[in-house]
Amino acid sequence: MGMGTPEALREAGRLEAFGQGESVLKEPKYQEELEDRLHFYVEECDYLQGFQILCDLHDGFSGVGAKAAELLQDEYSGRGIITWGLLPGPYHRGATLPFHCSAILATALDTVTVPYRLCSSPVSMVHLADMLSFCGKKVVTAGAIIPFPLAPGQSLPDSLMQFGGATPWTPLSACGEPSGTRCFAQSVVLRGIDRACHTSQLTPGTPPPSALHACTTGEEILAQYLQQQQPGVMSSSHLLLTPCRVAPPYPHLFSSCSPPGMVLDGSPKGAAVESIPVFGALCSSSSLHQTLEALARDLTKLDLRRWASFMDAGVEHDDVAELLQELQSLAQCYQGGDSLVD
Repeated sequence: MGMGTPEALREAGRLEAFGQGESVLKEPKYQEELEDRLHFYVEECDYLQGFQILCDLHDGFSGVGAKAAELLQDEYSGRGIITWGLLPGPYHRGATLPFHCSAILATALDTVTVPYRLCSSPVSMVHLADMLSFCGKKVVTAGAIIPFPLAPGQSLPDSLMQFGGATPWTPLSACGEPSGTRCFAQSVVLRGIDRACHTSQLTPGTPPPSALHACTTGEEILAQYLQQQQPGVMSSSHLLLTPCRVAPPYPHLFSSCSPPGMVLDGSPKGAAVESIPVFGALCSSSSLHQTLEALARDLTKLDLRRWASFMDAGVEHDDVAELLQELQSLAQCYQGGDSLVD
């Protein structure tokens, strides 16, 4: 379940530091509005799996998100809580405005959350979170191919083989390139490929060019591909026929695709696109070891006395030292280690 930012928080002024955001939800008027809105949405749910929290990481709204997660954990123990941290970053391809980047991220988010939003899926939010966060791990990386490249006449095995041994998706997380890193567990969704393109239509007697071409279903192909890419890793995979809708008001970013979402190099530049195929993934990866360690090192160099907003929010040096220790311990969870099936 998701809900917007209460108006009271919007009026709270600029939140620069984590502690400022955290203290906002300690004030009765802000907490009361959040709880009222929360209870309204909870009562509207037929089945409450859990909560998704989207918040900025680079300002005080990170504190709002953390405090909100704490309140949700206290009141709805046992429900899933997944937090999506957002940071300003480089624009994607033809995206030239923040709104364009938001659309790209929304497309990825809509895809990777499919496993627990489908009525027909046995995967719940809690199950997915547990699969990706075992052995003390709490952070995952996200990646996507938007749109998934499937040329006319190609089958899914043809397209997947073009990636070779490289990680197919573009990272959306600030963890660098995923090549050369180890994956501990992953959840992958491929959507928008027509069923006729799922398997290779080889003429009788033609030897399959790869093991993927010998598979008889799209689901088998995707599972086999993930096993080849990351042997021995717990992988949850979903293959959906439904593409991602990109009709207006979605920004016009995919003019090189045909209306069904296939890549057409020679299509008119202004051709309207209403839907696209998308390949998205969440991965618990060893790349997070370096990322979290680097963050801890950078934080140890900061002198909080030079940042008045932090001190004004009541941040103590002992609290910072404790948080740094927790961050370093979290980083160690992604160093080597075992996957779920090793």
